Amino acid sequence: MAAAGAVSRVATGAITWVAPGAITGVATAAISGVATGAITSAATATWATVTAGTTSVGRPRSASSEVAVSNDGEQHDPPPVLTHDDGVIAIDTLTAGMTDVTAGYLIDAPRPALIECGPALTIASVLQGLAALGLGPNDLAYLVLTHIHLDHAGGAGDVAAAFPNATVVVSEHGARHLAEPDRLNASSARVYGPLFDTVYGACTPVPAARLRSVADRDELDLGAGRVLELLHTPGHAKHHLGVVDPDIGAVFSGDSVGVQLPGMTELRPATPPPEFHLDAALRSLDRYRQRAPGRIYLAHYGPVEPADAVLDQAEEQLRRWVEVAEQARDEAHTLGLTGTHELDHVAETLQHRFHVQPPATEEAGGGDTADDADDADVTDDAGSLDDARLRLLNDTRANAAGLLRYLHRRDTGELTALG
Repeated sequence: MAAAGAVSRVATGAITWVAPGAITGVATAAISGVATGAITSAATATWATVTAGTTSVGRPRSASSEVAVSNDGEQHDPPPVLTHDDGVIAIDTLTAGMTDVTAGYLIDAPRPALIECGPALTIASVLQGLAALGLGPNDLAYLVLTHIHLDHAGGAGDVAAAFPNATVVVSEHGARHLAEPDRLNASSARVYGPLFDTVYGACTPVPAARLRSVADRDELDLGAGRVLELLHTPGHAKHHLGVVDPDIGAVFSGDSVGVQLPGMTELRPATPPPEFHLDAALRSLDRYRQRAPGRIYLAHYGPVEPADAVLDQAEEQLRRWVEVAEQARDEAHTLGLTGTHELDHVAETLQHRFHVQPPATEEAGGGDTADDADDADVTDDAGSLDDARLRLLNDTRANAAGLLRYLHRRDTGELTALG
């Protein structure tokens, strides 16, 4: 396995906000390693403001009507927009009002594609960012969703409404839940609790005629010879897709490789209930290796490289978390702990073993459908921005719940090939 120090975080640094009509200016982002030195600088990226006439995606501002960005009557500032050295444009979705939590990635091509859109509650800022980049209502060709959890896909219906020519691309295993999201919303509300209303919001329906339900190895033609390959990559969720862009040697991994937020020195796996499946997750990593990418774009958050070291670290972390969770579960059984007491013991063991700071308050992160979301609890009294991000997206209790469910289903023979 590659050492953690071999993995480089490609872009961090101070944020430049994109203001409508601002004078064009491009600044080099200051890129720095974290204190432990496990993550080092790797590439140069640029933060850019956008003029009213030309944009960082290299196209004139659309002469058509403005993108409808909100129905609430309020003015929304565009989010931070970061153009990477391979041309990928990262749009911060401002999930929970914080930067560097969930990214959407715009691929500039004759038929532009946005990979991920973030939750419904902050979609107005994402739409404003697309408009500031010069995309009019008729310009976006595709919204590609790695999976249907609300932190990735909650705003899909709003994007479809704002861009009436855009096709929403999603796995064949999850498409029906975007056309009829009642079950998705209900299960998400059970998992998120109060955060469903304050951080995510309900997913609005995507008209069935606007959905493209894709199978493994389907391709998406962006024009001018640029094609994205779509891989079915279960493990995190049955309906997960990995997006491969061979033109730039990149994989957009959603949650299938893990999470590495600011303040984190290494990847952490995302193992939510109800569908985490270790063997499927490892097979998905192998499929990425077969494409020999140079860079991995994490939804949470940003690009990391070299890809082979990233994938090795992701595999090592998955195996270690499962091993530690199994040991902790067996200890809990020896101690006579069951139910929430068993979950508490496993979560506390994972926190201790992997040096995860526990949130001030945690709720059980469980669910019982394929549509349950993957994120956990965040509290109002989070000490720092980095801590708040970690509490929102990589809560150890939610990971523990998914790991316990996986172990139970494995041991009772209930696992399917996908989860």
